[in-house]
Amino acid sequence: MANKSSVFDMIGPVMIGPSSSHTAGVVRIARSAIRVLGGIPDEADITFYNSFARTYEGHGSDRAILGGLMDFKTDDPRIKDAIEISKEKGLKYRFKSIGNSSVHHPNTIKLNLKRGEKMVEVVGESLGGGVINMAEVDGFVANFSAQSHTLIIKAKDTAGAIAFIASVIAQEGSNIATMSVSRKGKHDTACHVIEMDSGIRPITTQYLQSIPWIKELIYIPDIDL
Repeated sequence: MANKSSVFDMIGPVMIGPSSSHTAGVVRIARSAIRVLGGIPDEADITFYNSFARTYEGHGSDRAILGGLMDFKTDDPRIKDAIEISKEKGLKYRFKSIGNSSVHHPNTIKLNLKRGEKMVEVVGESLGGGVINMAEVDGFVANFSAQSHTLIIKAKDTAGAIAFIASVIAQEGSNIATMSVSRKGKHDTACHVIEMDSGIRPITTQYLQSIPWIKELIYIPDIDL
């Protein structure tokens, strides 16, 4: 009789299990989140919502999220041992589950991450087949897939800001695939999320960061590269 397959059996580059939403998608959410943070966290508060809240242990989403937080790719065999490895690395984490939230997608994870003095809150949704949507960053609507090169720019809500940022990207020869802007109030901080077909040079991100009304810039290349 053949051995029963593990939830972390893999074929090719994509992790499979009972559901790739609970494995590959979860890893990608975590790997996107640590790029928002700027590195592997020291501490992580992890909240699973709805379907994830009921199944995260049985389907291995707990190991998948920890593996992703340590920047393991979806096909990394270390993911099956991620709980033990995270303890060895000193990653402090807490799991929380909320099983009935009507305002969240069925497969939603909220990550509150800390690295040194920096803290971020990121909400990700696993849409199936390893596809994700990073729905929120620090309370701002984000909605990016992490499958394209992504800029997240927090800036003063200034007239002409969108046109200026778009023109800088255009000078790089990079085409904007999607752009969204959300803000907390008029003339308050605005968050620009821009997905591009190709990457931009470090000198360009450095230039944008030097603009006085730009408060923070995060550049996330395609996380599967």
